[in-house]
Parts: sequence; C-alpha cells; structure tokens
Amino acid sequence: MKMIEQVAAAMQDVLGRVAYQLGRETAFVQRESKLDGSRFVQTLVFTYLANPNASLTELTQTAAAVDLKITPAGLTQRFTAEAATLLQRVLGVSVKRVLAADQLAIPLLERFAGVYLEDSTTIVLPDALRDLWSGCGNATGQGRAALKISLRLDLCTGLLASLTLHDGRMHDIQASASLSALSKGSLYLADLGYFGLDRLHEISQHEAYFFSRLKASTQVFGPDGQRWRDLAAHLERQGSLVDLPVTLGETKRLPVRLLAVRVPQEVADQRRRKLRDAAQDKGRQVSARRLALAGWTIFLTNAPSEMVSLEAGMVLGRVRWQIELLFKLWKSHGHIDESRSTRPWRILCDIYAKLLAMLLQHWIALINLWGYPDRSLVKAARTVQKYAMQLITSLWSRERTAETLEVISRCVSAGCRMDRRKQQPSTFQLLIAVTQDGLA
Repeated sequence: MKMIEQVAAAMQDVLGRVAYQLGRETAFVQRESKLDGSRFVQTLVFTYLANPNASLTELTQTAAAVDLKITPAGLTQRFTAEAATLLQRVLGVSVKRVLAADQLAIPLLERFAGVYLEDSTTIVLPDALRDLWSGCGNATGQGRAALKISLRLDLCTGLLASLTLHDGRMHDIQASASLSALSKGSLYLADLGYFGLDRLHEISQHEAYFFSRLKASTQVFGPDGQRWRDLAAHLERQGSLVDLPVTLGETKRLPVRLLAVRVPQEVADQRRRKLRDAAQDKGRQVSARRLALAGWTIFLTNAPSEMVSLEAGMVLGRVRWQIELLFKLWKSHGHIDESRSTRPWRILCDIYAKLLAMLLQHWIALINLWGYPDRSLVKAARTVQKYAMQLITSLWSRERTAETLEVISRCVSAGCRMDRRKQQPSTFQLLIAVTQDGLA
C-alpha cells in the first residue's frame, strides 16, 4: 500500500501543482484561462497513455474530462515553443522523483547493492528544431536535428536512476550520468558505446563492479604481462571456456577477469555476416581481429569469481538487454518517436508528453509487478492503457487516485506474467536456473 501512496502522491504533484506552476513560469499561460499548465499536461499525457496514436479530436475529448472545452483548432494553436518547454520541465521534475520497488528476489542479483543498466536511444526531429536539439547530419541518417534520451535503470528495484535529454550528436559517454551516483557494491552494465578504460577504472574506484563486453581494439595483456596481439589465438589455446586474470591498456593496465566462451560455428558465421554487412554499408572493411573474435562471447569484469562464476557471467551478460527491451516497449507501445503532426513544436510536445506517459506507466509497474522476476511489462502496459481515462478523472483526489491504482495493481498482478519457455528460456528463467544449479 505504501508504494501506491507514493505513486499517487507523485502523479498528483507533478501533473497538478508542478504543471500548474510551470505553466506560468514558462509563459505558456499568459492570462487567466481554464487551459492552465496542469490541464494541458494532463490532457496530453493521459490521452497518449490510453492511445499514443490519438487524434486531435481524442485529445479534446480528454480535455473535456478535466472540464476544459476546446476545439481541435484551438488546441493546435497551443502547441508552441512555450508548451514544449512546459512539458520538458515537467518531465525534468518527474524523473527526479525517487520511486523504487522492493529488491528483486533473484539470488545472483541480490549479491549486488544494485544492478544498473545504461543505454540511450535517439529520435529524429524536423530540421527546424536543429538549434534546440542538434543531430549529426544527413550522412548518418539522423538528420540535422535529433534528440538523444539517456537512461540508467536499477534492474533490482526498477528505479529510474537517471533519464536525461541531449543533442542527438552527443556521445553516449558524455550523455551518461555521473558514475559517482553508483552505490558501493553495485553492478554496472552498458553497451560498448559506454566502454572506456578510464570509465571502468572510475567504477572500480567507487568500489562498484562492472560487467562489459570487450571492445575489439582494446589491448589485452596476459597473466605474465605479455601483450596478446592475437587474442583469438590465445583463447583457442585455453580451450572452449576461459576465465583468466588479465590487464587492459598499454598505460592503464587495468586488472580484470576475462570471461570467454566459444560459440557454435553457425553463431560465429552469423556474427561475421552481420559485421561484413554493417561495414559494407559504411564503405569499410572488417578487421581480421574482429572477425576472429566473433567466434567467442567475451566479457570483462572486476567482480571476483566467488560472486560471479564463468557460467553465471554468461547469463549476467544477457541482463543488459533488459534496458533495450524497455526502450523497445516505449517505442513500439508508447510511440515516443512518432507524431501525427508535421508541425515541429507539436512533434516535440508529443515526444515529451509520451515520455511522461511512459514514466507514469513505469511508476505503476513498480507498485507490485516489479518484484516478480517473470513480469511482463508489455502486458502491464496494455492493462494501464485501459485505465488511463479513469486515472485522469480521479486525479483531483489523492484517495480516488490511490483507489484507481489499487484496481490497476490487482489486474496487473493477476495477469501480467511471462509464460515460461522451454526452447528459448527467457533471461529471468536463466538467472534463476544458474543459481539453482549451483553455477553462480
């Protein structure tokens, strides 16, 4: 019940008091009108929570639910630079709300103070917005305007530790939140876009752990201090399973464990085809080193073997995909990268409002779903979608909001679990199995 009260309080505050106040501060509201900041934000957020592809008519119907009579043409006129600023600032306040579920009951993950996943996604914008959000240019297919969304998630509690917006052209490491925020004893996983020896060293300095793939160009030195110029050949000599202490970098000499498993030939061939296709698209050639290493799954970690065995590490490496699946959900279900309009400010308003809708959806999942390893966020999203209009009409009362969240919570708990798979077990099944089998 405590979590329901926290979510209800957060929803009421940011979509009510905060949105109302920011409506005036951003000059979205310049004279007394029923269309204040809170009604505008609530209209967009709850409409898109119910239907991310909603029309202007549907938006005006939601507006009527909060006692706001406005025509589609009248609403269109309110999609301005000030409206976009209002929505962006409400989003900024919302992501600072610290909402977290109880620790996820998976023994392997419970060994860490938190399991932080980090990734980003980029949304292409109209060129007219390039002065606000700069892209990399047409050569990348990104365009002259693009928005990068950087997200850090604690998988154990569902806490959105960081959600920030940046120019699309900004490098992932620059967009990343400070590593000093990582708690002692926590685990950090991210894609190669965040790879850097200085970065891995900094994580170690904060007494946290990292688990990362190996960037092919990284210099590796064996236990004897000699550089492994042909890493694949050294791995071949070790056998199919490798767990060795090595150091990385000519000058850094960062001590890590190198965990490697040889993959089946068909998997290696598939990886090499993808590497060649990607390189061909860019007019380049794949290095022989990368092609050779495609025959292996390789991870680096500073976690000791008593915390993460080789077998457990291979499962842990799959965990990083959970944040990519969250972005996939936000795009495929929440349509955060789509708008029915061609007007730049309307498009930007839609993106911010849909991000707010996904944030609310995530908060609701924290109430009791996050504690289940076999949760299905896709099923939960569909359930929340059905109750979006009930949520907006109950927002005037903390008690009514909590009652609606309680109903949603019961429905989510009853029917939002993943089906167990025999042929291709899901990540949660493998995480549980690796501990039960004594391999962790």
